[in-house]
Amino acid sequence: MSAPENINRYCLNSTKPIKVVNPLSSYIAIKRWFDIALIVLLSPVIAPLMLITALLIKYQSKGPIFFWQKRVGYQGKVFNMVKFRSMSTDSEKNGSQFAEDGDARITRFGRFIRKMRIDELPQLWNILRGEMSLIGPRPEQIVFVEEYKMTIPNYMDRHQVLPGITGLAQIKQGYVDDAEGTRTKLKYDLFYIKNISFKLDMHIVFQTIYTMATGFGAR
Repeated sequence: MSAPENINRYCLNSTKPIKVVNPLSSYIAIKRWFDIALIVLLSPVIAPLMLITALLIKYQSKGPIFFWQKRVGYQGKVFNMVKFRSMSTDSEKNGSQFAEDGDARITRFGRFIRKMRIDELPQLWNILRGEMSLIGPRPEQIVFVEEYKMTIPNYMDRHQVLPGITGLAQIKQGYVDDAEGTRTKLKYDLFYIKNISFKLDMHIVFQTIYTMATGFGAR
């Protein structure tokens, strides 16, 4: 049951734990090369967009252009994920926390680039470094991983593949900021890992374009 039209029914109506199978398919072997090829192909569009975004961030808000944060990735390894800065420079003075609707820490331009998912584009650097993929479970902050691995069964199974800039949970559910939403998000992540394929990735790519156009699930 890997067809995109069956995803919601499979993930949300299942009352049994999802058995995750470690994907050792031929597609896994070429997925990274697919990522790199797509980045190169789209670079004439992405590079100017990133340059304009960087200049506008610098013009409208004091502070660095980029925001670096430690996230948990493949096999539970920690890496430094980079984003365009969309919040004030003291956004984490009280520690890590989820963004909320109308969050005062988000700058005016930051709200726009978060809605359009432009803030995620610097993670292409993480992909080139082999720390992320274009598509996969979103990498989470260390503090939340430490909490959820103790309270949500099978949570660490989502680290069986490289984390992604976009993923099935993002296009189906959007942003979550609580344990219940994270449990649903995990079901989507495990469905993706078990059914990973070129067809599923293409479905996510096209749905991500729609998500960027509509701002679905952004905060």
